[in-house]
Amino acid sequence: MIDIHSHILPGLDDGAANMEEAIAMARIAVTAGIKQMVATPHVKSRTYPSRELILEVLVNLRRKLEKNSIPLVVMPGGEYGIEPGLPQRMASGEVLTINDTGRYLLVEFPAASVPDFTTTVLNELLAQDVTPVIAHPERNYVFMGDYSRLYDLVARGSLVQLTAGSLTGYYCTEVADAARTFLEEGWVHFIASDAHNRSGQLLQFEIATKEVLRLYGDGLRRCLLKSNPQRAIRGESIGDSPLLEVSGS
Repeated sequence: MIDIHSHILPGLDDGAANMEEAIAMARIAVTAGIKQMVATPHVKSRTYPSRELILEVLVNLRRKLEKNSIPLVVMPGGEYGIEPGLPQRMASGEVLTINDTGRYLLVEFPAASVPDFTTTVLNELLAQDVTPVIAHPERNYVFMGDYSRLYDLVARGSLVQLTAGSLTGYYCTEVADAARTFLEEGWVHFIASDAHNRSGQLLQFEIATKEVLRLYGDGLRRCLLKSNPQRAIRGESIGDSPLLEVSGS
C-alpha cells in the first residue's frame, strides 16, 4: 500500500520530533503493509519549512532507513495550508507536489472554516494543471455541517483524501459519519494515515484498510490505497470517482 500523507520527517513540524521517532514510524508503517510513503510536513508560510529544507531532511531520513534495512520508500511532498498566494508560489517553483511531479498538491483547510478565496485558489491551481488534493475534509467543521460544500469543490476538479482513523472511530462520530458519506458518494480518491508519531494514526491505517475491505470490497480498497496513490506519485491521471472505476472493472 501507499500512504500519500504523513509527517515522518523529523523536526520540521508537529510530526516526528527526531530521527529515532521517524525510524520507529517507518517500522510501524512497514508492519502495517505500507511500502511507499509521501512525507508531507505542514507548510503554512513562505519560509517554513522551505522546499530545500524538506528535501535535505528527506535525504537524511532515506540514508537512515537504508542503514537500518527498513524497506520503506519515502518520497517528497508537503501539506500546504490554503492561502491566496499559493498558486503564485506554485508557479514560482517553491512548492513540493506529491513526489515532486508537479501534478498533485496536498492542500489543508483550517479546521473550522472554508476561506472565501478557496474556489479562486483551487481554480488557479487547476489552470496550472495542478490538481488539488483536499486533505481530510471530514475533519473540517464546515464540510461536516454541509456536505455539499465539499461536492462543489470535487465537481470543479479537486480530489479528496480521507484520514484512515476517520473510518475507525479514532475521531468523533461526526467525523466518522462524514467520512463514510463522502466515501459512499464517490467523492474520495485516497485514504492516508496523516501519521504524526509512532502511535495514533499509523496504528489506525491497517484497521481502516480491513474496514474498507469489509464494507466496500477489495476493488475499492485497492483503488484508494494502491492504484490511485500510485498514479499520484507517478503524476498520472486519476479518474473522477473510484467507485465508478471499481464498478466498471
